[in-house]
Amino acid sequence: QVQLVESGGGLVQAGGSLRLSCAASGRTFSNYVMGWFRQAPGKEREFVATITWSGGSAYYADSVKGRFTISRDSAKNTVYLLMNSLKPEDTAVYYCAAAVLSSSRYYTRPDQYNYWGQGTQVTVSS
Repeated sequence: QVQLVESGGGLVQAGGSLRLSCAASGRTFSNYVMGWFRQAPGKEREFVATITWSGGSAYYADSVKGRFTISRDSAKNTVYLLMNSLKPEDTAVYYCAAAVLSSSRYYTRPDQYNYWGQGTQVTVSS
């Protein structure tokens, strides 16, 4: 059974940085794609970033492009989301997700992912 455990959330001032981690276990992830999503109160879950585990090809939502960086460490089975220049509108619960890679297209919809972590809260104060 795939397990995803996020960590690294917290309270930060606008303009600051945080690095989220997602520790993955239960499978060999070489043929998986990993994603980060976020959900603010009263809003739908939205795509943030995705990366293929094997090739490291990454894709970002326009709202975070240039500020956030997704990466993976295969030796540690961990995916990271480095968030710089944080804004109050980045406040949300951030979720890590995993899916078996079966398409050449980037996975940007929640329904494309099979496994989810429990989420970690990120709060950006103005």
